[in-house]
Amino acid sequence: MKILGIILIIIVAGIAFGIRTYNRFVQSKEMVQNAMGQIAAQVESRWDALTSLIQATKNYQAHERETLVEVVQSRQGLTRQAKVKEVSQDDALFEKALSNVQLLVERYPELKADNLYQKTMESVNTYENNVRQARMIFNDTVTKYNRSIKVFPNSLIAGMTGFHPEEYFEATSSKKDMPQW
Repeated sequence: MKILGIILIIIVAGIAFGIRTYNRFVQSKEMVQNAMGQIAAQVESRWDALTSLIQATKNYQAHERETLVEVVQSRQGLTRQAKVKEVSQDDALFEKALSNVQLLVERYPELKADNLYQKTMESVNTYENNVRQARMIFNDTVTKYNRSIKVFPNSLIAGMTGFHPEEYFEATSSKKDMPQW
């Protein structure tokens, strides 16, 4: 009878451990999705600022402006379920649109002196910094999540319940190639 009681206690403790571990995985995964949601919100704000910047250029070369508007309209919005690859693709589209604006400014230097242009460019830079910070928070959250599902015995429970490691944001190739001091 004593042995049956000990076995029952071990089984109940194992089940309780499994449930507690699973719940921690769910919480960690929610934190990862929340961090991605923060990135998505900042990216949307950054695009809004870029759209305002494009509006500030409306008196200059209609064809170039139309090209920028097409780039902005072609993008898909991000959600908290977005993957790193989707955000990276969105970033490439943003960089393309921003470089087109910068080319427009090079052709029309008086645009730089425009007060509306200056303010909206400041907004773009502010949101760009916010996106960068949100990515750092995301990577930190992913590190904690990945670590929690990779350690033993958590890795057994993670494997049985379908939790898999998340991807990190990495520096873009243009950022990796920057000079080392």
